[in-house]
Amino acid sequence: MPPTRFAPPTEVPGLAARRIAADILDGVLHKHRTLEEQLDGASAHPGLKALADRDRALMRRLVATILRRLGTLGHVLSRLLDRGIPTDAPRAQSALLIGAAQILWMDVPDHAAVDLSVRLVQSDRRAAKYAGLVNAVLRRCAREGQPLIDEVTSETLDIPPWLMARWTAHYGEGTAKAIASAISHEPYLDLTVKADAAQWATRLHGETLATGTVRTLLQGSVTMLPGFSEGQWWVQDAAAALPAQLFGDLKGRRIADLCAAPGGKTAQLAHAGADVIAIDRSQQRVTRLRDNLGRLSLTAQALTADAVEWQDDAGEGFDGVLVDAPCSATGTIRRHPDVAWLKQDSDIAAMTALQKRLLQKAVALLKPGGTLVYCTCSLEPEEGEQIVSALLASESGVRRAPVSVAEVAGLSDILTPEGDLRTLPCHLPHGDPRLSGLDGFYAARLIKS
Repeated sequence: MPPTRFAPPTEVPGLAARRIAADILDGVLHKHRTLEEQLDGASAHPGLKALADRDRALMRRLVATILRRLGTLGHVLSRLLDRGIPTDAPRAQSALLIGAAQILWMDVPDHAAVDLSVRLVQSDRRAAKYAGLVNAVLRRCAREGQPLIDEVTSETLDIPPWLMARWTAHYGEGTAKAIASAISHEPYLDLTVKADAAQWATRLHGETLATGTVRTLLQGSVTMLPGFSEGQWWVQDAAAALPAQLFGDLKGRRIADLCAAPGGKTAQLAHAGADVIAIDRSQQRVTRLRDNLGRLSLTAQALTADAVEWQDDAGEGFDGVLVDAPCSATGTIRRHPDVAWLKQDSDIAAMTALQKRLLQKAVALLKPGGTLVYCTCSLEPEEGEQIVSALLASESGVRRAPVSVAEVAGLSDILTPEGDLRTLPCHLPHGDPRLSGLDGFYAARLIKS
């Protein structure tokens, strides 16, 4: 009789997704690694390839929910734990966060959330001793968690105090709270379409914004959506789509796009008929930019170079230069919730030094009469209004060209008194809060005399 063969035990469904979520959370909170590098590219988590699409989507949503509601989760768990979250076993901390996030905000049965979190700690040598604690705390969370949230203004808890203090100082307490509230919602999906926005809004079960962007709440991989493989649209927040529109008619104009990857603005410029040179210092990001342009059947010259040091071989100057400068990215926290917990106040000063050099380079690249559009996805005035004011004070040959209300589809709220663009996450309200808002962006249009 042949020996009996036993199949290896199969893993509990959903456990792998939660284990990877715990690894990625640990990467953000303890190793200061961004979500982008852990989810995509050469340094992505190796376990992602084995996950089914559904589990991968669950893992991403789980991580994003925890980071978006980290302050509130800390408040709830601190009330349910007599001695605080265990510090000697990171997996126990992650398991508590993962379980509580599912119980409080996600459509996961409470018993499944508790069971899978317990299994998560049981599978880790250092954390296994906390299995009973995790089980008890999460069961209490299912009973008592929501009342604990209701007793506080949770949105402001989910923004680091240093950042909330900055926004309150710059925008006032009411606007700062409105920004925090907008960031607390899951992000919508914004698309820039080549043509016929109304048709694509219908096909993608979304709506067309006044600025022409198509906005939808569709979930899952964008590569599976209608029109992606045909290159009919690209993902781009409605606020991010505005700066490239400030050049006006681009047909036949020579434009330099500095810090261009991943290429949303490059695609806009090329689609509008410009002769574009797109520059980025990351070879990996330039490769991604070229791939995106290829899918969209758009043409631009993409170069890997440090924009500050790059020299234009043609030597003829540019009709326009777009500077989408590296920044603290605090305007994108709704879409990239790790930013709130990875950045520090000191990072802003380091960024402004680079932004100033990029602006000076852009002025040097321009022809007389050329247009410079400077933008950042930051809510911090040091990276926006103050940078441009300093340039105008030091460069007599540069002047501001104010943006008109007509150029931004009548949205007067997103213009500063000086005529610059300043979008906030609480702008563009909607009856459904999931469809409201914009990334926080700043843009100024300047002319070289």
